[in-house]
Amino acid sequence: MIRVMIVEDDPMVAEFNKRYLEKVNGFKLMATASTVDEAIRVIEKQDMDLILLDIFMPGKNGLEMLTYLRKNERETDVIIISAASDMDRIKKALRYGAVDYLIKPFEFERLNMALVAYQGKTKFIQSQEMFSQKELDHQIFRREEKHILEDLPKGLTKDTLKQIWEAIQELKEAPFSTEDVVKIVGISRVSVRKYLKYLKDMGILDVKVIYGTVGRPVYQHEFNKFNEHLIKKFL
Repeated sequence: MIRVMIVEDDPMVAEFNKRYLEKVNGFKLMATASTVDEAIRVIEKQDMDLILLDIFMPGKNGLEMLTYLRKNERETDVIIISAASDMDRIKKALRYGAVDYLIKPFEFERLNMALVAYQGKTKFIQSQEMFSQKELDHQIFRREEKHILEDLPKGLTKDTLKQIWEAIQELKEAPFSTEDVVKIVGISRVSVRKYLKYLKDMGILDVKVIYGTVGRPVYQHEFNKFNEHLIKKFL
């Protein structure tokens, strides 16, 4: 469970952030604070994994909070949620180690994206001690996301993609084959394979080849929930 503190001086915004956080599995709100000084007092007594941090607050601002965390070598990550949209503050926040930056007002989907991505990186980092360049690029630096097309490739349609996606939602709890999707959707194996390949190229599906003693190898697909947000605009 990822331990979270919300640092926000506006009670209404803090409440919205709290409700949004409650919608995402794997996170637990441990504390809230309306000033940086109050937040520092909290983390001196209780460790936090993640802080949802505003910048504009009475007294010390959020960037000073970030400075405190880094100077004191606190192993606490920060997602900035602020109305500050000028490049100087954004650059400073990123330079001080903010893992994401949301500009108010924002939609729940954007916060959900930030939290799920953070959760994925955290699990990945804790999973092993040595990593390949490909793993780092995909899981930490998200290199593939820069190559996602604005439109579907030629030959694919949103209606069929939606059917495939709904089938995957039924199957995603365990590895599944092309045939499993065909049985639900009722379209040709060749067509289903094109859509599954597209989702694999996006990083939404991972594919493993299972070799049996006879016949063709079976391609098993596994759902990668950490990249699920990439398909939202096509549904």
